Amino acid sequence: MKPLVDPIDALAPEELVRTARSAVLAGIGEEGQRRLAAARVAVIGAGGLGSPAILALTAAGVGEIVVVDDDVVELTNLQRQILHRVADIGAPKTASVVRAAADLAPAVRILAHSVRLTAANASELLAGVHVVVDGSDTFQTRRHVAAAAEAAGIPLVWGAVQEWHGQVTVFWSDPPGGAPAIRLGDLFPEGTEGDPPTCEQVGVLGALCVQVGGMMATEAVKLVTGAGDPLLGRLAAVDALRARVTEIPIRPAIGAHA
Repeated sequence: MKPLVDPIDALAPEELVRTARSAVLAGIGEEGQRRLAAARVAVIGAGGLGSPAILALTAAGVGEIVVVDDDVVELTNLQRQILHRVADIGAPKTASVVRAAADLAPAVRILAHSVRLTAANASELLAGVHVVVDGSDTFQTRRHVAAAAEAAGIPLVWGAVQEWHGQVTVFWSDPPGGAPAIRLGDLFPEGTEGDPPTCEQVGVLGALCVQVGGMMATEAVKLVTGAGDPLLGRLAAVDALRARVTEIPIRPAIGAHA
C-alpha cells in the first residue's frame, strides 16, 4: 500500500544513532524512518491498549502523537498499563504520557488533551492526523471516533480486549487504489455494541493488552510507511488461551454506505 506520509528531508544526527532507529526499525529503511518522523498519529485512550501503543509509537520515532484521555492513573490499573508507574498515581494519564515520552524519545512531540472525546470535539482533536489509533474505553466514544475518522477519510486502527480474547483491524472510509471502504458499521451495525472495547475484565492478563496495543501501533507504522499489508478488510482475532492469532475477513455491509 502507498505510504500515507511524505518523509522529512533528513533525520537529526542524534536520531540516527538511537537504538529504535538503527535496529528495531531497520526493516523499513531510512526513508521509512523519515516518514515516521513526519507523521502525526492520534491515540484515543492512554490506558490498557493505548499505553503500549503510545510506547511503541514513541520508540518508533513518530513525529507527533496526539493523546486524548480524561482519566487519571490508578493503582488498580498499573498491572495492565505499562506506560504508567507508581509515581504517576493520581496524575492525569496525559501528563504521565508526556513524562514517559520525554524519557524515551525527547524528539517526539506529545500533544496531550485531558478531555473525553465527544461528537462535538472529535473533528477538532483529530485535525491534521494521518492515522487514528482507538483504545478508548466506551463504545459511545468509539462511535464518535469512527464518525470523525470516516468523515475525514482517515484510517482508523481499532482494537479491543475482553477476557482471553483480543481484536485488531483497520477501518478506512477512503482507502487508496480502489480498495473497498471498510467502516465500523460493517463490523458493528448501528444499535449493536459488540465486545466491550476495554481491558477492564482481563485481570492478570495485562500481557494481552500489551500484545494487542503493540499490534495496533504496528498497523499505524505500516500505514505511515507503506510497509507490509495493513489489516484493512481483515480482523486479527487473538486467542490468548491457544496462543493463536487468526485473520477473519470483514466485508462491507451491503447497501450500508449507499
